Amino acid sequence: MLLTILAVFGGAVAVLYALFYWLIPAAVQRNARLALLWHDVFVERFLNSLTGSSRPQRLLKAVQRNAAKGDPQSVISAIDYFCRHSEWAMNVGDEKGSILDSVVSEVSPTTALELGTYCGYSTVRIARLLPPGASLITLEFNPDYAAVARQVIAHSGLQDKIHLVEGPSGDSIPKLKERFGITSLDFVFLDHWKDRYVPDTKLLEECGLLRKGSVLLADNVICPGAPEYLDYVRNNPRYESRYFQSHLEYTNVEDGLEKSVFLG
Repeated sequence: MLLTILAVFGGAVAVLYALFYWLIPAAVQRNARLALLWHDVFVERFLNSLTGSSRPQRLLKAVQRNAAKGDPQSVISAIDYFCRHSEWAMNVGDEKGSILDSVVSEVSPTTALELGTYCGYSTVRIARLLPPGASLITLEFNPDYAAVARQVIAHSGLQDKIHLVEGPSGDSIPKLKERFGITSLDFVFLDHWKDRYVPDTKLLEECGLLRKGSVLLADNVICPGAPEYLDYVRNNPRYESRYFQSHLEYTNVEDGLEKSVFLG
């Protein structure tokens, strides 16, 4: 009798494990709404309750456990592995990350701005490609995310190239010139709240932070989507825009990046 109960229990656990880690993730791979609902709501809340920790904290532990200190590429690889094999997270990811790399390398910015640090994945990805003497300012509204990002950045060894600012982007952008002694930005990566893309782009314009040739690169313009932003940059004579088709990080759901050059 006991063996039967144990066998049934073991079988049930195996089925639940297969559903949680293989079957359901595979089933939602191509559906944007289901993928975000599964990974960003159900799984995250379940694991938060189960472990008593947050997703960013679990990601940080994976970096500390698996990435070599002072090696930015090792940090990036550790996060990508964690997100593909353990737990999805809303980084730009490896596929779109290669597009980000190519744009940053092409622009070779002296002054760069990131809107939305999250855990520091794209921050490290950008900063490792900056030329000598260049710096990256990254803005993060959530203090818990910022605390994790600081540790990820320190682990990468790139802390001298990066200035992390906590607080709302709408409050921080007008203070950038005075605080950091900059005249304009060569490159801006938008990856924060999608409804802030247009207001913050307009704010960058109003504050004179965009010069002729400044490049804006916006993530997640298809999933979860930033239609107002696409309408703004694609129908604005002050911008020349190009769409790079890709996929939502670590899934097969269509997503992409919009590169927009400010024409003055």
